[in-house]
Amino acid sequence: MSVTLRVNERDYELHIEANTFLVDALRIDCNLSGTNQGCDTAQCGACTVLVEGKAIKSCNVLAIQIAPKARISTIEGLEDASGTLHPMQRAFSEHHGLQCGFCTPGMILRGIAMHAEGVASEPHSVREALAGNLCRCTGYEGIVNAICAGLNQMRAL
Repeated sequence: MSVTLRVNERDYELHIEANTFLVDALRIDCNLSGTNQGCDTAQCGACTVLVEGKAIKSCNVLAIQIAPKARISTIEGLEDASGTLHPMQRAFSEHHGLQCGFCTPGMILRGIAMHAEGVASEPHSVREALAGNLCRCTGYEGIVNAICAGLNQMRAL
């Protein structure tokens, strides 16, 4: 079937099977490999993207459920035209919020969604809001600090 996905402010005309998950459409058909495929059961959050600003796990939603009505944002679409990183990306770099990097795109996008959700930029609130995103490397301290800083930077804009 033919569908149009609006990803990072660009339309992608795709010919996919009806049972194609959004993560596969993004990675394979749109060639946007920043969205990682982790557990395939919506447990780890590595596949987190933003749909209309809301964090969703793209491994358990079909591409046709999203197309063509919603705007999708992936990690590849965060920096601006001049190459300036999004405040949440900068915060992850400045606060050592990554180690191996596999979970990082999902963590960053989840952090951005927290801004729209009104999550307080304090460690306890951020830890609660991160409950559906897993990291096996960092122990979360750097991630939590990065998201707190990123939220503060986003709110200052």
